[in-house]
Formats: sequence, C-alpha cells, structure tokens
Amino acid sequence: MMKTTQRDITCKIAEKLREYLSDVPFCSVAESTAKSLPAAPEVDLVFRLRVGNDTRLLLVVVKRTGQPRVARDAVNQLLRYQSRFPETYCVFSAPYITEAAGKIATDDGVGYVDLAGNCRLCFDNVYIRRSDWPNPAAERRELRSLYSPKAERILRVLLSEPRRTRKIEPLAAEAQVSLGLASKVKRLLEDREWLIREADGFRLTQPDNLLADWARNYKYSRNVVQDFYSLDSIPQMESKLAQVCEDAGCDYALTGFSAGARLAPMVRYQRATAYVSGRIDEVARRMGLKRVTSGANISLIEPYDEGVFLGVQCVDGIRIVSAIQAYLDLLNFHGRGEEAAEAILDEVIKPTW
Repeated sequence: MMKTTQRDITCKIAEKLREYLSDVPFCSVAESTAKSLPAAPEVDLVFRLRVGNDTRLLLVVVKRTGQPRVARDAVNQLLRYQSRFPETYCVFSAPYITEAAGKIATDDGVGYVDLAGNCRLCFDNVYIRRSDWPNPAAERRELRSLYSPKAERILRVLLSEPRRTRKIEPLAAEAQVSLGLASKVKRLLEDREWLIREADGFRLTQPDNLLADWARNYKYSRNVVQDFYSLDSIPQMESKLAQVCEDAGCDYALTGFSAGARLAPMVRYQRATAYVSGRIDEVARRMGLKRVTSGANISLIEPYDEGVFLGVQCVDGIRIVSAIQAYLDLLNFHGRGEEAAEAILDEVIKPTW
C-alpha cells in the first residue's frame, strides 16, 4: 500500500473545501492555489472567494494529524497571519480532527476541515458545520500504535503515578519496552495534550482522559480464557492457586471480581479469575480442576501480554493485578462488572490522582 503524502492530503483537503463551498449559493471559488502568500510561507492553500459582491481570502494550513497540540500550534500560526491580513479567514485542516482540536480552532475563530467529513466554516454570512464523522484509517493506525500490547505497558506505568515527573530511559526500563516505543507513545500523548514537558522530564496532565480512552479501545478478548470447575470454595481456590503457582514458579495475579473484592469490596461473586503466565494445564492439574464448557467457577487466563503483571500487589498473601488492570478487565465482565469497575475508579484510582 502506497503511503499518503502531504501533497495527496493537501489536494484532498482542497477538494473538500470546494465541495462544501459549492453548496452555498452566494459563495463561489474565484481562484484557488497550492502556492502560499509570500508573507505566509507555511500556508498550504489559498482560496480567493466571491461572497456576494465582496471577495475573501481563505488561508489553509494542512497538517498530517489533527490532535490538540498540533491544532494549537497551527491555530497560533494562522492567527499571526490573520493579524497581518485582516480580510482573510483562516482554516486548520488534517486527515482527521479530534473534537478537542476542533474546539481549539473554534474558540479562536479559526475554521477547520478534515477528510473524514468534519468541518466548521464561519465567515461573513457563510456558516457550514458537519460533525461526528469517524476516524479514517490513518488515525485508526495511530490508535493501534497507542494501544498495542507493548505500548499499553507504558500506559500502565504512567497511570500508576500520573503526577510523577519521568524521563524516557527509566520509563522504558520500568515498562520493559524499547526507547523508541517509549518516545513514540510520549509523542502521541503529547499531541493529545494529555502529557506535558517540564524542566526535568515530563508527566501526565489528564490521566482521566487517557484511562477513559484506553477503556474504549481495550480488548479483553485478546486473552485466552480457560474455564474450570472445582468442588473447593472461591477463597479455597484462590489460596490454592497462589500456592500452586508459587511452587511451580509461574507468574499469576487475580483479576476481575477476585481482584475487585480486595480493592473495593462491594459485590459477591461466584467465579474466581486469574492471569497465569503459561503452564495453565499444569496448574489446573495440580489444583485438581476439571475443564468445563458451562458451570465454571474458576477461569484461568493466558494473558495477551506480560504487561498485565505490571504493578501487581499482594493482599493477604495473594497477588492481584493493579487497580488500573482490574478496572479495565471488570468493564468486560457481565454481572455488575461495570459497577465494580466504577467503584475501583472512584475509591482506589482517582484518590491517587
């Protein structure tokens, strides 16, 4: 697949603008060019419009991403041009412009348009607004980069202590990822204005927005879940699991309601749930578990990535996942899972922020 170039994006943005402006009966494009004004070299498109009996210049800056930080920089740039050319109307554009980025442009009187179909143009007697169009493929690829298994390790570390100022090398080491990936995730968070640079490093500024967005994109189904039945009680199974895993030398951590009951007790539960790093068959055999397709009272999960074990804690001698991991997992559990997740968010996670 050929990579989309800046020139391709600019040409498509020009087509979108002509399409939208053609719907206004008293407005027409007298001239458009990809050449910028001499005094505004960073402008990518210039439209000369005829609005009734008057003319108006549209200055358009095209960026490859429409995240808030990029939008803010582009809007500030456009406002400087507008102060020099008072009769112009400025427009920020990108393949996809987030709601937050669109608000930044709107608040400063700058228009915006993207290739997904979202736009807001407001000048003279012209008002065009289209919204709620979804991300195109390029932005979905960016989301996959931010919420890939290895990238999620970085998010777990950052959300564990969001107020802490960090540097790239220690962050990458703690998350057990490469420096390149840590830098990429930092840039993606910075573009969303969920992270800021400081004199001695960087830190999260909007952990609530990051966690909410991660929860929307989190895929519990990537795990491999195996269901079993035991005659033991739930507490007995959880204690036995801890002992068997320690004896076998394999990593484990309770999650779901098993973790939720220890973090923010609020509901009774009928099934123990735990991540087990490999050797599930051996652990099940040592525990005397019977594999079943229905009526299970314990589920052992082969994690999609070892990052689920980052931030584990020990409660009454048994390992449980971090509050962040428990929250993400419980949102995918039936039977009051969402209610338990919200309790953990309100009682455990947010107080640390």
